[in-house]
Amino acid sequence: MTFWLYADDKSRAQQGRWRRQENTLHLCEFTGGWLDGFVAQQKLRHKSSKVSYQVTFWVIAILHIVFWLDWLFFGKALINLFFTIASRG
Repeated sequence: MTFWLYADDKSRAQQGRWRRQENTLHLCEFTGGWLDGFVAQQKLRHKSSKVSYQVTFWVIAILHIVFWLDWLFFGKALINLFFTIASRG
């Protein structure tokens, strides 16, 4: 779905039409579509050079990577540490 949204947004941009909000793309990335977003950026050359977009995209991607590595290989140690620290604050 995220790849399709990128493709649709690029098509709209090329036609000078109303575009999707960046927050919509980021929400799709955050809910698991970050890899599709990465592939779309490479294949479609869309949103790949806008620095502010890339910063948010990579924060989302890194959060996913850290979460899944922690979940799969470290027994959720980082996740538990995060929630322990967050509950103190």
